[in-house]
Amino acid sequence: MLRIHVTGEDLARIRLADRPDPVWETLLSFHRLRDRREPLVYDAWRSGARRRMSGLPAMLRALVPLSGYFPDFLTPWQSRLGWDAALDALRSTPRRRLAAELTLLDGERPLPGWAGPLAAGEREAVDRMAGELDRYHRLALADDEIWESATAQVDADRALRIRHMLAGGTEGLLAGLRPVVRWNPPVLEADYPVTRELRLGGRGLLLVPSFFCWRTPITYYDDALTPVLVYPVQHAVPTPPDGRALGRLLGTTRARVLRCIEDGTTTGELARRARVSPASASQHASVLRDAGLVVSVRRGNEVLHTLTPLGAQLLPTADTPAPRPAA
Repeated sequence: MLRIHVTGEDLARIRLADRPDPVWETLLSFHRLRDRREPLVYDAWRSGARRRMSGLPAMLRALVPLSGYFPDFLTPWQSRLGWDAALDALRSTPRRRLAAELTLLDGERPLPGWAGPLAAGEREAVDRMAGELDRYHRLALADDEIWESATAQVDADRALRIRHMLAGGTEGLLAGLRPVVRWNPPVLEADYPVTRELRLGGRGLLLVPSFFCWRTPITYYDDALTPVLVYPVQHAVPTPPDGRALGRLLGTTRARVLRCIEDGTTTGELARRARVSPASASQHASVLRDAGLVVSVRRGNEVLHTLTPLGAQLLPTADTPAPRPAA
């Protein structure tokens, strides 16, 4: 059980992260890559990440075991400023802190020989650690789709938390974290692998919604660090693509026009393909162009229409039904 003791001063200093934290997401994704939890949410990502990697980085595997403690220095607060800032902070970790936190980790499970030079702050070992984390991050989260999904679901969670806060202030925000985190004033409680008592002492608390966090929240081991609580978002259930959805969004005729432009077409060709008049084809292309879905270029007496990347992304994939043509 994790118990976070909140004072009145802390209530005024509780904050909500405004975006996914890249380092927390990276390290927690390393857990999800190795377990089989939430297959509907993570399995497609797991398959792609494993294809891109020849194997899991050995140093990172030892530093971030599948369960239990991993060093706090791997998640510096500078990650809120971006990935590069986090790597710079990681490379600048004081030797005393490296040694203390690696000693804790080594007490749970013996570390390989490279742990000695790393604990001593030797530049080569520290650079290797940061390099492995960076390579894993770029390979595991290289697919823009997974980061877009993470961002979208974190944004949805933030929107819900903000509504709770607008309706009930900070107390409403904390109460709305159920069932993952339970607000029993003046204590926040959550299921946790070990018994922890965290006293904020007026420092406040940063709440960090996370896509890759699963079931139970996580916080720093060291109570002296700026208090952070990373908690899992409620995942949206993935739905299979539906080729008819584009028609419902744009209207059947305009969706058909967008599909007919897929390989590039002139206005006259578009009218014949979409079975509309030339004037109607021109009007539909103009609306799609104004929406950023189509580019139109005049070539002599003809206008050639092509899709923008956004327009192409809206089209159903080859294995889903396209909008039906008009009878």
